[in-house]
Amino acid sequence: MRMSDIVAQYILEMLDEADGNAEIRRNELASALGCVPSQINYVITSRFTPEQGYIVESRRGGGGYIRITRINSAPANAIMHIINAVGNRLDKVTSEVMINNMLLRSIISEETAKLLLASMSERSFLCVPQQYRDYLRASLFKNMLLTLV
Repeated sequence: MRMSDIVAQYILEMLDEADGNAEIRRNELASALGCVPSQINYVITSRFTPEQGYIVESRRGGGGYIRITRINSAPANAIMHIINAVGNRLDKVTSEVMINNMLLRSIISEETAKLLLASMSERSFLCVPQQYRDYLRASLFKNMLLTLV
């Protein structure tokens, strides 16, 4: 397991234990997990974004912290939030993160997640020129999610 996965899993467990709210001291967490503080920053900025259903607040300084709050909303609202966050382009990795996040938050079923993941794979877009794939992926993803609302 990669360090970024370990950090993300640790933060997710903190969120689960504290009803969707976690306050993190970056240096302390880095020490506990045996990584550098910048690794914590990377994980937070890449995996705990508003598009993925999180609000992140931070305060710098000696008593500084990073507070992560999981947005709890009705599945339809969460799906609409994701649709609005997608934009005109969507790469494969980002689509996978969004799908897995929806699955973890029980917004979609495992079967729906598998179907979405299969449709977002590079294999699904082999006949489409490379420069158009992310545009088509975004359109397809949004239309598929709209059917779930």
